[in-house]
Amino acid sequence: GCTLEGKLYPFGEIVRTENCFRCSCSKDGMNCCSLFHTPTGYDKENCKIVFNKKSCNYDVVQISDPSKECHVYSRV
Repeated sequence: GCTLEGKLYPFGEIVRTENCFRCSCSKDGMNCCSLFHTPTGYDKENCKIVFNKKSCNYDVVQISDPSKECHVYSRV
């Protein structure tokens, strides 16, 4: 298997790691890509980004009231 961040994964495809990555484990090593996209276009003055581990995505919320979401124009 392969080890990532101290956890052993079996050979083959890993659909989702604990930290929101999709990986492929082989005898040659482990290749991973993220399951989330980082927000780049949003109101940076009034909003902040918070990583949501449950949904494997970034939420963009109002600084003054984190229960309210902000509009996101673009992600990378």
